[in-house]
Amino acid sequence: MAIKSKLRELQEKREKILLGGGEQAIEKQKALGKRTARERIMALLDVDSFNEYDLFVEHDARDFDMDKKSLPSDGVIIGTGTIYGAPVAIFAQDFTVAGGSLGLMHSRKITKIMDHALKMRMPLIGINDSGGARIQEGVNSLAGYGEIFFRNTISSGVIPQISVILGPCAGGAVYSPALTDFVFVVDNISKMFITGPEVIKTVLGEEISMEDLGGARVHSEITGNAHFFSSSEEECFDQIKKLITFIPWNNSQKARPFEAGEPLNEFNINKIVPDDPTLPYDVKDVIRAIVDNSDFFEIMENYAKNIVIGFGRMGGKTTGFVANQPLEMAGVLDVDSSDKAARFIRYCDAFNIPLITFVDLPGYMPGVDQEHAGVIRHGAKVLYAYSEATVPKLTVIIRKAYGGGYIAMSSRHLRADFVFAWPAAEIAVMGPEGAANIIFRKEILSSDDPDETRKQKIEEYKQKFANPYVAASRGYVDAVIEPSETRKFLLHSLAISENKSIQLPQKKHGLPPF
Repeated sequence: MAIKSKLRELQEKREKILLGGGEQAIEKQKALGKRTARERIMALLDVDSFNEYDLFVEHDARDFDMDKKSLPSDGVIIGTGTIYGAPVAIFAQDFTVAGGSLGLMHSRKITKIMDHALKMRMPLIGINDSGGARIQEGVNSLAGYGEIFFRNTISSGVIPQISVILGPCAGGAVYSPALTDFVFVVDNISKMFITGPEVIKTVLGEEISMEDLGGARVHSEITGNAHFFSSSEEECFDQIKKLITFIPWNNSQKARPFEAGEPLNEFNINKIVPDDPTLPYDVKDVIRAIVDNSDFFEIMENYAKNIVIGFGRMGGKTTGFVANQPLEMAGVLDVDSSDKAARFIRYCDAFNIPLITFVDLPGYMPGVDQEHAGVIRHGAKVLYAYSEATVPKLTVIIRKAYGGGYIAMSSRHLRADFVFAWPAAEIAVMGPEGAANIIFRKEILSSDDPDETRKQKIEEYKQKFANPYVAASRGYVDAVIEPSETRKFLLHSLAISENKSIQLPQKKHGLPPF
């Protein structure tokens, strides 16, 4: 009888805690189009794979009548489970309990599962839905955030860290997602900001909505804080599951291979790039024309669209892609696209993912605004990231590769392992038009027909310099190839680079141009 009564007591305690903030709070949560914290975990993980820990943890605060308040599980759920059979660590803040606010015990639960993730070398997924620090706990809340930030930093480059913003994420809380590898947001649900609309109105006298201040679209399109945007929680979870199939579980492994498949016939690589070098095209179609099954998983699709980053598979194995996008600003490198590319390059390098770079750009973005925004410092991040990366680096020059842009986009000079160029590639210090105007300025001005002379000199410059053969004659380009040969050359290069080994000078760490 004693055992039965104890079991009944356990069941009753569980049932009470599983109600979180109560039925009314749960109904309010669902009215906002949001799942409960446990429903989110169950929707993301494999069926019946979740093991919850610290269910009975409670806060121990005593000030401001906190000793009279019961906060089930202290407003956060932690545990481990599997996605596609592989283990992950996960936590989800429960907004129905004190608005998911973070106190000392709340933070200790999160740091406990973070420690497990690092120790067991498995991915960490954090679902954020919190009003921020629990004011009643004062500096203990701030200490809790600091402990989380420290672990985010120590785990960086060791295990994948994924943040899912499914509600408010305010104040100091936003810095944990900012320190993780991938941030997912959902339209009309996700909110991220340092200072809320009320404070902005009080201090600056400005009226602004929460959505305009830090909604999903803002962080997906303007700030670059979010890597994936979706219209529903269900779509968001599907994105996370797909991402998980492309990345390794930790930095000592490689991503799980899949059965290789040929690109779809609808992506004919010979017909994607126009003959006229002034016309744009979608570089994503070039990527789809060479990856397995034409399956390209783009990252940060809505931000800095002049560069494209994402994952695909070559011969069944995960590969990272970086490509200039001629459809947007002619594919130039600017402040935002440099940040976007550099961070992705470093992620791939940290997690043993080979890099393929498609080049078609006129260089770095000129102009006072870009100079004042720090294009020198930001642009240097791409140089640093490619130079530092030791994974296999393959480069294909499609069309334009001018000036500093040529160097920055994984050139031989930054130790790309293999560099290929299509026959129409133009590799030069600058575009033929600008170069001819400078080099042949006197001849053009003194000519009886300056326009005709300019055309002739532009063509002369193209023949001498704006082609792939000068670079190939110096060994800077390994092979000039037909577009239809691209997949074959890349697959071969990846295969022979499988066991690439390179030792960089021993040092504590470098100093990237942050």
